[in-house]
Amino acid sequence: MTDPNDILREKLNTAWRFFYNRGFVDGFGHISARTDDPERILVTPHDLTKRSSPEELVLIDLDGKQYGSDVRLPGELPIHLEVYKVRPDVGSVAHFHCLYPTSFSMSSVPLKPTYFMASIFRDGVPIHPDSRLILDVARGAALAETLASHRAALMKAHGIVVTGATVEEMTAVAYILEENAHRTWVTAAMGEVEYLTDEAMAEIEAELIRTQAPFKRIWALCVQEAEDSLSREKPSSSPGSRRRG
Repeated sequence: MTDPNDILREKLNTAWRFFYNRGFVDGFGHISARTDDPERILVTPHDLTKRSSPEELVLIDLDGKQYGSDVRLPGELPIHLEVYKVRPDVGSVAHFHCLYPTSFSMSSVPLKPTYFMASIFRDGVPIHPDSRLILDVARGAALAETLASHRAALMKAHGIVVTGATVEEMTAVAYILEENAHRTWVTAAMGEVEYLTDEAMAEIEAELIRTQAPFKRIWALCVQEAEDSLSREKPSSSPGSRRRG
C-alpha cells in the first residue's frame, strides 16, 4: 500500500519546483503541507534548492520538533505552525516575497480582484502591519490573526502568505494572487483601476469553486513544468551527446 505521506512529499516537491522555476522563490520562501496526522506537517528545509527531491522534505510536529532529521528549518517556520494551529481547514501553506503582491502592501492602491479568477479573494486580502520576520510564536500568532479566515494575506513591505485545503489548491491560490497583482499593477500604471463588482465576483467565485476547473488546470501546468525541469537535469544518453576521443 502506498504511504499517503509519500504521495504528499511528491506533490509538495512538484509545487516547490514549480514555484522556484516561476520565480516565486527568489532565494527566500518555503512551503508546507499537513500530513495524515493533523498535528504533523511536511515542510521545505531552509537550504532547499531548485533541484529538490521528495526525500528532502522534513517531517515536524506543530511545535517544530523534527522526526527522522536534524536539518536547518526555515527561520519563519512560525508562519506555518501558527496558521495550522488555528485553521483546521488549511492543509497547505506558502510564504514568498513576490514582487507584485508585496508592492501593494506598500502602496495606497488596494489589491482587490481585477482579474476574473481572483474572485476567489472576494472576501479580501488583509495586510499584516508588522514587517518583521516571523521568528517566534507571538509573531506567528499575530499573522494568523490577520489572516483570519482569508485565503491569503499580504505582509507589509515583506511578502505574502497563502493557504489551501490541499497542495494543489495552495498552488493555485498563490498563482492567482500573483497574476491578479501583476495585472492590477500594470493597470494602475495605465490609469484608474476598475475592480470587479461584488455581484460579478459572487457569481464567478461560485462557478470556480463548483467546477474547480482553474485549480485543476493550474495544477496540471505545475506538474508539467516540474516534469520539464526534471528532464532538463537528466544527462542525455544519446550517442551524439557523448564526447568522442
